[in-house]
Amino acid sequence: MDPHLRAIAKTDIPCAACRILHRKCSRDCMLSPYFPADEPEKFGVVHKVFGASNVSKMLQMLEESRREDAVKSMVYEAQARLKHPVYGCTGAIFYLQKSVEDLEGRLRATREQLLDERERRDQLWKVLTDTSHGSQFYHANDLVVDASAMSSDANIIHGHSVRENPGDYYQMI
Repeated sequence: MDPHLRAIAKTDIPCAACRILHRKCSRDCMLSPYFPADEPEKFGVVHKVFGASNVSKMLQMLEESRREDAVKSMVYEAQARLKHPVYGCTGAIFYLQKSVEDLEGRLRATREQLLDERERRDQLWKVLTDTSHGSQFYHANDLVVDASAMSSDANIIHGHSVRENPGDYYQMI
């Protein structure tokens, strides 16, 4: 539910912040839209790590439109700090940055491999289409392949003309 709708629909039930702090929750409670009564653990972790006073001060410094995102960030950081007291969410950030670096390296290697394969394909294509080597290729091909299986046109390989774009052949495979 939207924090502003929660504030409007507020009843006499104190928000999680006021309940944990044992104080009366007023209609204009700044924390109630972000820490509803049905989510006490949310405020509990934030209070444990940052303290209620600091949370209130941080939210007061922000525009109202940015407060919800700030609370989400505080909750995430507090949960990470409790789970990993030394590094907190910084450990997760470093892990993700390392993963990105590893993936970028793998992408570079894959691109290099693709360029090598294209170069080999182009070299092979040049050999296949070169007229000086063409007769040698087809004579060798006649020895390996049964003559009845060969097409009457010596320039046909697997049903495709040798003069076609080599990229078309690789797309069909």
